[in-house]
This record gives sequence, C-alpha cells and structure tokens, in this order.
Amino acid sequence: MNKIITISRQYGSGGREIGKRLAEELDIPFYDNEIITRAAKESGFAEAAFHRAEQKATNSLLYSIAMGLNSYGSQDFGYSNLSLDDRIYLAQSEVIHNLADEGPCVIVGRCADYVLRNHKNIVNIFIWASIESRVKRAVELYQMPEHKAAEQILKIDKRRANYYNYHANEKWGKADNYHLSVKSDFLGIDKTVQTLKEFLLESTE
Repeated sequence: MNKIITISRQYGSGGREIGKRLAEELDIPFYDNEIITRAAKESGFAEAAFHRAEQKATNSLLYSIAMGLNSYGSQDFGYSNLSLDDRIYLAQSEVIHNLADEGPCVIVGRCADYVLRNHKNIVNIFIWASIESRVKRAVELYQMPEHKAAEQILKIDKRRANYYNYHANEKWGKADNYHLSVKSDFLGIDKTVQTLKEFLLESTE
C-alpha cells in the first residue's frame, strides 16, 4: 500500500479516531498534531502560534481581511510581506509535503488534501455524520455540555470550513475534492475503518 491518505472530517464524526485506527490497520504512520510539533521545530515558530492560527477562522470575511486576502497567492507580495498566519500555513504545508515524500501515511486535517493535490499517490477522504450522533460523541467523549454541544460543534465546523476555504480556495466538504465520503454513524466506527481499509487495498491492485 503506497498511498498517502488525507482525512478531512466534521467535528464529532470520529474522523481522527478512524484515521488513527486505519493507519494502525495499514501499518503506516499517522500524523495530526505531530505536524504542528515538527513544523514548529523546523520553522522556529512556537507551537502555540500554530494552534492560534487554526482557532481564528470563525468568520470567513473577517478572516480573509485579517489574513490579507490570501496574499501569498499573489506575485506582488514576497514572503516578508506575508502575515504570521500565512507563514505558519506555509511552514505546515512544507512539513506535509516532506511527510508525503517519506512514504505512505495518514494525515488528518490541515488542508492536506489541497496541499498534496499534485501528489501522484493521494487518496482524499471526508468523514461526516449526523448532528445527533456528533452531539452524543462530543458529550460522551469530550465532556462538552449537552445544552451547548450542537452550537459548539457547528461553530467548530464553520471555523474548519473558513480555514480551508481561505487557504485552499476550495469549498470544505465539497464532494469534488474527495475520492470518498463516508457517513460514519451509518456504518459505525469499526465498520468505517474496515470499509476504508478494503477500499484502499483494492484501489492499489
């Protein structure tokens, strides 16, 4: 199995757990927060700066204004004119490229599907679930207050979407961006992992 697997996911859908267990099943590395640790070490930025950058994208318009309207995509701007958050994104992207070059792995989040869009052996997966199941998971596993869970979940999803839509210039969750989209509460976590494993192994034949 020589694929690089990226997993994007709605909050509370179990996407991170699915990705980690899938990596274990395939006996390949799994990367999530490890990307931030490595990017921080290689770039010299503090890990906290990476976390803050991901927490900012609560409003798509304000986020774009604050970030300079995606200035790193313009030839009129050099690296020195980029915002701190743009520099952090580029440092993180470089680590993602390096991890993909090192061999098969599972990468969760961080626009990895877009960052690696030109990689030959990429498989992009989106994990989603009903709001009811996501609320249940958030309450049971993350101790989120039940009366606020739905609101918080949707807020986190919006932040993820804004972050992705800004950096990738694509729409987060849009079917065209993924090779496979799976409703995890329909199959269940165990069955989703096995289904993805079978799909990936068959796609290599």
